[in-house]
This record gives sequence, C-alpha cells and structure tokens, in this order.
Amino acid sequence: MKIDVLSSEDMNSTIQDEVVKLFKQLSPDKKQIELKDILTDKNPIIIAYCRDQDKIVGIASLCIYKVISGYKGWIEDVVVDSNLRGKGIGRKLIEKLLEIGEAKKLSEILLFTEDHRKPAINLYKNLGFIEKNSQIYNLKL
Repeated sequence: MKIDVLSSEDMNSTIQDEVVKLFKQLSPDKKQIELKDILTDKNPIIIAYCRDQDKIVGIASLCIYKVISGYKGWIEDVVVDSNLRGKGIGRKLIEKLLEIGEAKKLSEILLFTEDHRKPAINLYKNLGFIEKNSQIYNLKL
C-alpha cells in the first residue's frame, strides 16, 4: 500500500471514478464535486490517498485557510474502503495530512466526525486530537 498526495496532474477518469465510489461509502446521498474542480491553484486543499494494487482504497482531505485567529487546517472526507477498514489505512492518511500541516506551520487542525463513528473517534483521539467543547451549526445553501 502506498500513501501519497493527489495532484491535478494525476487526474484521469479512472481516479475520478474510484474516488466517487469510495466517497459514496462515506456519504451516499451527498452530491460530489469533480476532482478537477477541487484540485485547482485557487483552492488550498490537499487530498491524501492510499493506493493498493493500482486502486484507490482510502482518501482524506486537508483544507487550509487563514483567519484572524491563525493559519489552520480542517480535515474532511476521510474514508477507507469498507473491505479494508481496521488495517491502519485511515491512520496513515491522517498522519500524512498532519505531517503536511506541520510542514506548512499550521497553528491547529480541526476535524468533525459524527458521534456514531466510534472507530474514527478512537483514531483521532489516539492521534492526539482533543474534543473541543463547542457546537457546529449547519445552514444548507
């Protein structure tokens, strides 16, 4: 298995299709944006992926942004193929994003996960993430 960062130069229809299928395991009802529209110079995002036997089997995104309170990152869209969960792929993906965050000197990295995702919560806590005493609000536009 190989962990790497997806770039716009890597993009082709096979990779797009593999990511679409993988993401549906995480959020089957969410509309997806095509990778070519995400991986642009104007969008500060890093997508780490895991390739196993020439197939993408895991992804995780790190969105980077600057606000008054600091230079931050937000991890989103972490998913590992259901047939390969529990093998450390999610950990390796997050570790890759944390390594990039440290290299970019981010002041903090945030993430959100739903309460029922117990294995993900355990992974994040094991990697040093601390549950923030706050609430997230959502307004669909």
